[in-house]
Amino acid sequence: MDMELVAADDADRPWIASLLEESGLPTDLDGTELYTAHTDGERVGCGGLEAHGSDALLRSLAVDPVFQGEGYGRDITERLCSIAAECGVERLYLLTTTAADFFEKQGFERIERNRISEPIAETEQFTTLCPESATCMRREP
Repeated sequence: MDMELVAADDADRPWIASLLEESGLPTDLDGTELYTAHTDGERVGCGGLEAHGSDALLRSLAVDPVFQGEGYGRDITERLCSIAAECGVERLYLLTTTAADFFEKQGFERIERNRISEPIAETEQFTTLCPESATCMRREP
């Protein structure tokens, strides 16, 4: 599979918002560096990073339903982890209500919310966008 992950531009934002909405994910993306995944000139998915010093949130990972089950989610996750590492991120966090098993396969571990760093705990993702019942996960990129 030949997939390219590139920084999203303004023209990508409506497509990303639609995909996130369709996937049941928050569409409030302030402070998130967004990326789109392309294969054969077609957008197949998206993901984002919200950096806070040496910590970051992996956010807004979604794959177009037409392309689900083909490994794009795994590839987007790995590329975002690589980008985070290149930017000096030491700990990558996420919240999920439906994909904890998927992210465990990608090297994330389930952790208690009280084990996250203060800058991450203060993000909108943790304070308002995701329910308390969401699984908190961490990985060193």
